Amino acid sequence: MSVGYEQWQDMTITDVLDGLDAVDWAALQHAYGSAEDVPRLLRALRADDAAAREKALHALYGNIFHQGSRYEASAYAVPFLVGLAADADTRDRAAILGLIGSLTVGYDEAHLPQGLDIDGWRAEIEELRSGDREEMRRRVEEWVDEAVDDGDRRVREMRLHMFDPDGSYEYARHELAVYDAVRAHVPQLLALLDDPDAAVRTGAVYVLAWFPEEAGLIVPRLHVLLAEEQLPAVAACALLAVALVTDAEDAETIGILRQRLRAKEPLQCWSAAVGLARLGAADADVVAILAAAVVEPPAQDGPGVPFQSGDLRGYTSVALAAVDRTVAAGALDALLAGLAGPRGLRRSRSPRRCSTSPSAPTNHGRCPHTANSTT
Repeated sequence: MSVGYEQWQDMTITDVLDGLDAVDWAALQHAYGSAEDVPRLLRALRADDAAAREKALHALYGNIFHQGSRYEASAYAVPFLVGLAADADTRDRAAILGLIGSLTVGYDEAHLPQGLDIDGWRAEIEELRSGDREEMRRRVEEWVDEAVDDGDRRVREMRLHMFDPDGSYEYARHELAVYDAVRAHVPQLLALLDDPDAAVRTGAVYVLAWFPEEAGLIVPRLHVLLAEEQLPAVAACALLAVALVTDAEDAETIGILRQRLRAKEPLQCWSAAVGLARLGAADADVVAILAAAVVEPPAQDGPGVPFQSGDLRGYTSVALAAVDRTVAAGALDALLAGLAGPRGLRRSRSPRRCSTSPSAPTNHGRCPHTANSTT
């Protein structure tokens, strides 16, 4: 007997893979068609053989998170992935948390430095579901007409040719279903902040950074972690996460960030500066730290910073570029000098595509096919 997603969520789970066979995986879809291989891959994540575990994780990245897209089967896999990550007997838990983070937001460059605009995302998906298709097409056509040169026009015309709001809605709906499936497991992820494995703590911190609707639960626990954490790398990730998940009215978090701006460890100073910039609390000290980090990012020890694939220079650059111009006066030269350095022009990982493509996730502020979009 198979059960639907809502019924499965209500089942009593005694083992992290209980209920795996209750899901009709063959009827679900992922990037390559039927998801009937997913339960075998999830079980393989508990294999004794390291190569088998690595192969299974790689396959899951390829089928339920194919090039950043999420699918019908992806949301069903989330509870099992979280259960595996939360089980101390599971090996490679940090790597599983990495997959959970990817499923949550895709490639995070699309959401940095400001964090996830969940209200805008939900509104955009609702617009895709119920908006007038002819009006959407008219806005995309106007966007094409605003191309700055022939090359830009060709790209925009290709996206107009691929315009498919119904297909985009289906992909966007699956993305949001995965996001909400992870959100439902925030309590389990919060428990991992006490895990003895630093890489697991870091992985949990990263995932929690994308749930501003759960800030009331997440922010106090990150404050506790910051008060107790001994490893600078984990603390640095927590500083970034708490700044991403809260808002500019959170005076307590801003106070903590200002204190860490004077930390001995450069990575924590950098994280605090990025966090203050995100919360609109940047001053000359913050700008100076960011400008210096564009030229020479702080060294990473321990589990490293997972945000923007660990590209601290790239993260710093977008954070500095977002600082109010009156505050950042004089920092532009440092930014340009750093970007022109030998490592400053590195490409970020696969940018999110315009969602006029039927295989593309929603991308706020790019292609104008919702009322909330801008060019």
